[in-house]
Amino acid sequence: MDNGVQDGLLDSQVEKVDENLKEKIYDESKKIWRVALPGVLSRVASFGCIVVTQSFIGHISELDLAAYALVQTLTVRFVNGILLGMSSATETLCGQAYGAGQHHMMGIYLQRSWIVDLITLTILLPFFIFAAPIFKLLGENGSIADAAGYVSYWFIPVVYNFVFSLTIQMYLQAQQKNMIIAWLAIGQFAIHVPLSWLLVIKLNYGVPGAMIALSISSWFVVVGEFVYIFGGWCPNTWEGFTLAALKDILPVVKLSISSGVMVCLELWYNSVLVLLAGYMKNAAVAISAFSVCLNINGWEFMISLGFLGAACVRVANELGKGDAKAAKFSIKVLVSTSLVIGLFFWILCLIFGSKLGYLFSDEKAVADSVSDLSTLLAFSMLLNSIYPVLSGVAVGAGLQSTVAIINLCCFYLIGVPIGALLGYVAHLQVKGIWIGMICGVVTQSAALCYMTCRTDWDGEVSKAKQRLNKWYLKSSEESNQDDQA
Repeated sequence: MDNGVQDGLLDSQVEKVDENLKEKIYDESKKIWRVALPGVLSRVASFGCIVVTQSFIGHISELDLAAYALVQTLTVRFVNGILLGMSSATETLCGQAYGAGQHHMMGIYLQRSWIVDLITLTILLPFFIFAAPIFKLLGENGSIADAAGYVSYWFIPVVYNFVFSLTIQMYLQAQQKNMIIAWLAIGQFAIHVPLSWLLVIKLNYGVPGAMIALSISSWFVVVGEFVYIFGGWCPNTWEGFTLAALKDILPVVKLSISSGVMVCLELWYNSVLVLLAGYMKNAAVAISAFSVCLNINGWEFMISLGFLGAACVRVANELGKGDAKAAKFSIKVLVSTSLVIGLFFWILCLIFGSKLGYLFSDEKAVADSVSDLSTLLAFSMLLNSIYPVLSGVAVGAGLQSTVAIINLCCFYLIGVPIGALLGYVAHLQVKGIWIGMICGVVTQSAALCYMTCRTDWDGEVSKAKQRLNKWYLKSSEESNQDDQA
């Protein structure tokens, strides 16, 4: 065979490999976006309601803006972090159960998560009831702390919807039925904006009007989710309420706690930095500007959370099926897709960063401070595209406790001390705190990349099988068949 024929054969083989790879990437991307897109839409719309509320309150007064920022960024994020983390245990279990074909167990896992989260939130209520004295005890400005105490009461009905909205979203996306949540969240945003305008601007109800609008729009989603599940649209995974949900609840609590610690350490990181901003010279401006940037960053972070959910579902499904190779390929496609989106927002923020502050406040000092932080905000948005996806991979594999240790070391032993040092000792103020935050995120991203590369995915397949077999309960159909036999 001459060289020309050999070269031709090699070229055709390379082309075939390239075509197969493109086809695999296309198929995997379809599976990812099927989960990620509804998750992105729902989270962007839901968090958008919080940002819109902040915008309306910001135009009432600078004090009210700082008070809302303090409660939303500290207390609500603190509680939401615990609930989101504990709910991610539902994501792990439902994703792996769906992949293994144990569909009826998903409804049981969902009910267990409701029980655990409701008890947890009720225990945490004093953080809202005694918000003013807690903030004063932490050394915050007295007038801001008193105003924050008033705002925190209005947040209580809002946070109770988290128990259901977070867990149901994870339950539905594990079975790739979360498009309904996207439509409900878009409906929530469509209701929230005119309702806020009516109550705050037209009827002049001020802060109570803004918070009533937020509460109504938040519960709109939960009621819609209940109608969808109880109405028979999840026949394979919802067999009604059952006492089986009370069985094996302690192992679920254990997994929920490790999940909670993992996510809390991520979400509380920003909260600690806002707390540090409250000790700056002009506390109201520092808190307002920092929280505006964090909420813009948080809004873009909702896209990353959509990919976190997709990473969890894809990895959990493939581990449940017993396919480690498919899980690894999915991780590569997920990280690449998320990184491209992060680059887009990085460029966008660099171009329009100087104008962002005026969307939230008429105060020039606040707008100028936001503009000053816009470059750091842009790099935070870029980093958002990496570490949430890898966290989602960890949730899908049930590696929450390992990530919790990584988060603790990177955020609180590296990020916070560097931020405090640059903010107070080097007199960089809020900018120094944010640089510290970025240092923590960079080290965390590097550690997660290393962990993902070093993970024995064949071993994770075995662990997933053991976990599912340990907590498996027979469906009513299987029980009836056994009785007949």
